[in-house]
Amino acid sequence: MPVSAADVQFVRELLQRRAAIQVDETKEYLIEMRLEQLAREVGIASIPDLVRQARGQKTIETRIVEAMTTHETSFFRDLHPFNLLKKEVLPQLVAARQTTRSLTIWSAACSSGQEAYSLSMLILENFPDLARWPVRIIGTDISEQIVAKAREGKFRQLDVNRGLPATLLVKYFEKIGAEWQLKPIVRSLVDFRQMNLLDTWNMPRPDIVFMRNVLIYFDQITKKNILVKLRGLIPKDGALFLGAAETATTIDDKWDRFANENATYYRVRP
Repeated sequence: MPVSAADVQFVRELLQRRAAIQVDETKEYLIEMRLEQLAREVGIASIPDLVRQARGQKTIETRIVEAMTTHETSFFRDLHPFNLLKKEVLPQLVAARQTTRSLTIWSAACSSGQEAYSLSMLILENFPDLARWPVRIIGTDISEQIVAKAREGKFRQLDVNRGLPATLLVKYFEKIGAEWQLKPIVRSLVDFRQMNLLDTWNMPRPDIVFMRNVLIYFDQITKKNILVKLRGLIPKDGALFLGAAETATTIDDKWDRFANENATYYRVRP
């Protein structure tokens, strides 16, 4: 049964209220597709029945928000930011942190964990001296379900075929049945947590933030609020990586832009 206009409006208002995600009228097909899949997963007969239950049950409401959240990700996605991190940002921060000898990286809206685990492998491969430091990579996502999947560190053949060099697959994964399991040395650097970016950020101060392809889903007010919160969290020599189609400087002018290696990062203006 096609989704009704009233149910589409309910979902759009729910996403705006719970996650500040904007879904315009042209995405009705996406709402219908995601809700049909969710209804099958939870054993509800139809989309109208699913929405009807969501209007009175917080659990179903949350499942709809999670179902509508985009989880597109891959290992070393858009490789250039990782190259810039390896060649410029991390060497600078490692030199600057010789006294405290600690490093924290935040992978925001981490989905099933490929970005956070890519960061872990990058550090293991290129910065062996950090093995003696307390290095923390914190991956957060609004979906508890997707965070639980990320914690498992298990990936399909299709997942490891996207962006992951064969040398790293052989070195850091074990084949278990039809899946590939990350080894403990990679997983030990990463801590996954459920977190809504609209809520309080209960986390340690990150030196580096990867918040790529996240702001594009928010309205201008929410984008500005997030960037202001980041300014209060990231140290002056820290680095913020956004998606290729995103920018900080036109939304919040307290950021400086740095570009190299066909990628961009931002620092809080002194």
